[in-house]
This record gives sequence, C-alpha cells and structure tokens, in this order.
Amino acid sequence: MLLVAVWVSALLAFTVSAAPRSSRASSLEDRLLSRQSGPRRPGNSEVSAHKSANHGSAIEYSSNWAGAVFESPANTYRSVTGTFVVPTPKVPAGSPTNGTYSGSIWVGIDGDTCSSAILQTGIDFTITNGRASYDAWYEYYPAYAYDFLGISIAAGNTIKLTATALSTTSGTVTIQNLSNKQIVTRPLVSTAKLCLQNVEWIVEDYQENGSQVPFASFSPAVTFTNAVATLKSGKTTGPSGSVVIEMVQNNQVVTSVSTGASSVTVSHL
Repeated sequence: MLLVAVWVSALLAFTVSAAPRSSRASSLEDRLLSRQSGPRRPGNSEVSAHKSANHGSAIEYSSNWAGAVFESPANTYRSVTGTFVVPTPKVPAGSPTNGTYSGSIWVGIDGDTCSSAILQTGIDFTITNGRASYDAWYEYYPAYAYDFLGISIAAGNTIKLTATALSTTSGTVTIQNLSNKQIVTRPLVSTAKLCLQNVEWIVEDYQENGSQVPFASFSPAVTFTNAVATLKSGKTTGPSGSVVIEMVQNNQVVTSVSTGASSVTVSHL
C-alpha cells in the first residue's frame, strides 16, 4: 500500500489537472494499470523476409507499432509534428462484431532505440458494438496516459500533433483540431530522461491493464502530412529516409507503410 501511495502522489504532482479516462478507469489508482503507449516491441522473426514495393527505406517489424521512425545514436531531435485526417475504426475481418477494438495515432520523441522515456501525444480510436469513439491524450512514458480536456474529435476531422522536448526531462505536447478550431497543450516534466535519439509517426496497438488491446481495423489509411522533425541544430527534415515499421500480429503483417518527403501513410491490410 505504501508503494501505491508513493506512485499516486508522484502522478498527481506530474499531471495535476489531467482527466483520467472515466470510461476505462474510475480513479488514479486504476490508471496505474490502465492505458499506456509503450516502446516498440519486436515483431515475429518468421516474417522478417517480408518485402513491399512501397518501401524505399529500411524495414523493421513490431507487434505494436506501424509507421516511421528516425534512429540516431546522438542527442539529435527536439520536435516532431504531423497532421492527419481521423479515420473510422472498424471491426477486424473475422472478429466478433460485438467486441471492442481500438488503436492509437501519435507522434513522439524516443521509444525505439531509446526505450527509457517517450514524450508523445495523439488520439485513440475505438469501436464498441458498432459505435465509434475517440480520445485525445498525452503521455510522458513511463508514466501512463491522460486525456486532454477541452477538445472533441470525430471521424473526418483534421488533427495536428506536436511534441517538443525542452530538455531531456521536460517538454510540451499540443493537439489541434483544425476542423473545429480547438487546441489543447500541456507542459510535461519527468525524472525519466529522454535520449532524443528518435522521432516517430505511429499507429499503435496500445496497452491497457498491461496487455495490448484488440487492434481495430481503420479506414481510410492514416496519412501524416506536413510531417516534420526538428533537429537540435534547428534544421528540419521530413520522413524520407526514416526506418519503416510494419506491424506483425499472429504471424501476419497487418499494415502497409510508405513514406514520402513530408508524409507517412499507414494502411490496415
């Protein structure tokens, strides 16, 4: 009980005006074992020979990520942004129609070659008994995710995400709904240190209560446009030349990812 109390106290200080996801967690203690986006997990080696004409970059495989990531051994990156149109979640082919299926769309700093901390923000998309819902959230991993207040999201909205590291232990995250003109932002601090080695544009099968949720299909494809990474020097770069991450589940590649000079597209197969 003492350990839980310490964790609760720390998280209250970390996110004093956060909005726990009431539909998934009734209290802060519940959130300690609730929703979290985490580092990239390896994919199944049996599909390591998968090839696609869409890929002009190195390809890696993951059980929870699909998208694109820059991997630098140096303290290089300071900010990442991307804009996308919110898709409609769908029940995966062959799955029961009365279940709940979810996924997440986010941008972030670290989490690939550096897994000690991730500064990230994005939205979740969920379908339950045929009904779609959406949540906007922020997270400074290894803390758990918290919902943003003051923003609503619907299929077809255009969303801009930005994560900026101010130091190795602090940063800001912002979500703009360009369709309804809403904007939310939050400064974040942590004792967990960012390496500033990675920036990414990701569709994720996130965790809830310690396990990955049943992953939703989605349509149309998620395309991050105006996708930009800002380096320590102040220079900017698009996703071209980044590492492509394909999601693998049940020994099958379930996504198709392509990158361009300023875009990352993730399709569900």
